[in-house]
Amino acid sequence: MTAIQVSNLSKSFFVPVRDAGLKAALQSLVNRKTREVKAVQNVSFAIEPGEIVGFLGPNGAGKTTTLKMLSGLLYPTHGAVSVLGYTPSQRDKSYLRQMTLIMGNRNQLLWDIPALDSFELNRAIYRLPDEEFRRTRDEFIELLDMKEIVTKPVRNLSLGERMKVEIAAALLHKPKALFLDEPTIGLDVTMQRRIRAFVREYNQRYNATVLLTSHYMADVEALCKRVIVIHHGRILFDGVLSELVDRFKAQKRLVVTVERGTVDLSRFGEVVSQADGRITLQVAKKEAPAITARLLNEFPVADLLVEDPSIEDVIEDVFAQKIDAETVTATATAAPA
Repeated sequence: MTAIQVSNLSKSFFVPVRDAGLKAALQSLVNRKTREVKAVQNVSFAIEPGEIVGFLGPNGAGKTTTLKMLSGLLYPTHGAVSVLGYTPSQRDKSYLRQMTLIMGNRNQLLWDIPALDSFELNRAIYRLPDEEFRRTRDEFIELLDMKEIVTKPVRNLSLGERMKVEIAAALLHKPKALFLDEPTIGLDVTMQRRIRAFVREYNQRYNATVLLTSHYMADVEALCKRVIVIHHGRILFDGVLSELVDRFKAQKRLVVTVERGTVDLSRFGEVVSQADGRITLQVAKKEAPAITARLLNEFPVADLLVEDPSIEDVIEDVFAQKIDAETVTATATAAPA
């Protein structure tokens, strides 16, 4: 059975609009104007049990709105959603016991008591058997290295420590569907790695289905083989991460360090940067081997590094290409016959 099935999902909001000033404020009391904001438009995808899928897009693309509909916090305007065989908007208790939504920098634990006490509260809410609860709690404490922090009041924890106990609390009932919205935002590199390792381990142990949004591409590269890219509420790409790179960024970067002096390499490709004998070139992927050989033969090269484009660059190119296409279409439509 497909874990998550989304078909033609749409969500619109009507927001008030008015001009500034007292007169406009008074007029809005009797004649309120609104405009429709289409946050998600005809989104469709399916995720199999045990998959970890990256859900990427810029701010305002519709990622969080989609996750809220999948978790049952928002009712879709159009379309159908099925998660683990349930319709999320119905808020069935059996469904709520099998899913969790974790949002970075959003607190669910009580600040004035230790995390252990909040864990007990979650045990009571989900009616977890004592033995199973203690076993899961201790397992998470070990995996996240939380032994020294779970006895402190939550208000005394650092951001990274607080995120660890928040994640542990959200997973004590061992949900099968995880919706992670920027779980590593604001964390240092070490803490990000710890959270990623825990998510991977949880996925493997419990065969959980994970939909992850993140602006840190290291999260996506470490956890996700498949990515869904969304922009302006529409899906631009759904496939293997490596295919995204091949499809939208058929280029390589050559980082060349020369032994002495400066050289002009602009005839080989686009010079991205140049300083202190270190030149970065961007070239077509298919031409990279030939250009590399010529550089080694013709110049006093001390070091040469061939790099694939970063995922950040790839995603930016996807957005730019989509915006350019929309601009061309709009211009053609507006052109006189």
